[in-house]
Amino acid sequence: MKIGVLALQGAVKEHLKMIEDAGAEAIIIKSADQCDEIDGIIIPGGESTTIGRLMKLYGFIEKLNEFSKQRKPIFGTCAGMILLAKEVVGKSENHIGLMDMKVARNAFGRQRESFEADLPITGLESPLRAVFIRAPLIEEVGSEVEVLSEYNGKIVAARQGHLLAASFHPELTNDCRLHSYFINMVKQFSLVK
Repeated sequence: MKIGVLALQGAVKEHLKMIEDAGAEAIIIKSADQCDEIDGIIIPGGESTTIGRLMKLYGFIEKLNEFSKQRKPIFGTCAGMILLAKEVVGKSENHIGLMDMKVARNAFGRQRESFEADLPITGLESPLRAVFIRAPLIEEVGSEVEVLSEYNGKIVAARQGHLLAASFHPELTNDCRLHSYFINMVKQFSLVK
């Protein structure tokens, strides 16, 4: 089983380590054609407008739409979550637009207002330490989206079938349980085919 990490911007190295710590093979993805080699992909944080522009330039938008149609799992963290959303507050267009949710960028404030919190997450036995940096939040979800976690009443993690999204950075701790959760999703959808 091979899990790719989109390497256009963000904490790529940290996600690669988490995937390996969780027991799967991790691959750096720099070109759209590499998506054919992997079973699941993580879109890291960074600046969503920049990543979206680079994804369009390098053909990732079409490739990841095709990837999703094959029911291969995609996990978006922070900016990656914004890229997955069908609707972004204040924007007339989305990026990949796969997940039925409306997200607000920088909803928890600026860089200096970054914080950490222990979050209960559906599917994990105990709370997970989460790092929020200029984090977005999910304002609304469609009927097929399962809310996995909330922080102060705001949705910060959700799943829609083979799609997973988190407002925070699970790769910036030593706890790889959310990556393990994603790897289990990849295993689950590999068996369905």
